[in-house]
Amino acid sequence: MPERRMQGILEAVLFAAGDPVTADQLAKILELDRESVKRLAEELETSLEKRGSGLTVRKVAGGYQLVTRPEYFFAVERLTQTVDKKLSAPAMETLSIIAFKQPITKQEIEQIRGVRVERALAKLIELEFVAEKGRKQVLGRPILYGTTDTFLRCFGLNGLEDLPELPTTEEASEGMDAEQLELLQGEDPQTEEGQGRDGDE
Repeated sequence: MPERRMQGILEAVLFAAGDPVTADQLAKILELDRESVKRLAEELETSLEKRGSGLTVRKVAGGYQLVTRPEYFFAVERLTQTVDKKLSAPAMETLSIIAFKQPITKQEIEQIRGVRVERALAKLIELEFVAEKGRKQVLGRPILYGTTDTFLRCFGLNGLEDLPELPTTEEASEGMDAEQLELLQGEDPQTEEGQGRDGDE
């Protein structure tokens, strides 16, 4: 089958899927091997760029996705201005902690933030940015939370290894108390769940 036609088929599949499609799935659909899929995706990305398309192919969440080219996103953003889906500052702080420290319990998140996180955590679960990842093998077996593929897609990450580097312990410890610093460094202090104010209000 001609290369241009194969690119067209791949473009159609990615457009129809919307969400990222793994290389294995594409290999099965296109009846190609993984290396051929990778090469075809790269060629489609180049072709879209050459013809000035508003779309591009992005490798994200372990798959390939057809997305808006960054320089044209301003126009797409206007389309969604009527619906405000921005995360609040407490929710973003909570999400950041989960992303870098996962799997992590609600109590551990609250020890780092210094406030309760019920509302922020519930919002992140509702948006499917965060999900339960099992239970910690300690007294009470608290729920462990981690990020999802939806989180990766929304933040343009192929995997958690693409998260930016954390600040040094010295930078991050500024303003933290002893318990928060212990948790930041990977310790698990046996303290009861914090009773501070609700930081999500």
